[in-house]
Amino acid sequence: MAAAKEIKGNTLRVYLCLLRHGACELRDVQHEVGLSSPSLASYHLGRLVEAGYVKQDEQGRYVATGETSGEILAGYSKIGAAVVPQLLFFALLFTILAAFFSFEVLTTGNFEAYLVAVTLAAVAALWYETVRLWRELVA
Repeated sequence: MAAAKEIKGNTLRVYLCLLRHGACELRDVQHEVGLSSPSLASYHLGRLVEAGYVKQDEQGRYVATGETSGEILAGYSKIGAAVVPQLLFFALLFTILAAFFSFEVLTTGNFEAYLVAVTLAAVAALWYETVRLWRELVA
């Protein structure tokens, strides 16, 4: 788990590129991630291979090993090619609930205002944490 903490910045971006696109050659990774040289791409791929998160196939392409992605992506979920913070789902749920409660209070007055305030506070906290995790992932 200590190695997963070292995987950040461009090395993490290289790993996410391999997760999204599957097997890639060195130059594909360089262009996709926007690295300035093949040697820089090779450096980041080497770090990932050394840590056991990436391997090379018979054709020399790099592939992310799926069984280790949980270590790097703790707190995130992979949905198709996208990697999103797990808190995103709770943030969406509470946003919908806050909208519903707010609508009910404004139209019928059946729900108490403090219920709306508590829900809005939960929504604000969840969105803050979701955005913080998302920025950490792509930084």
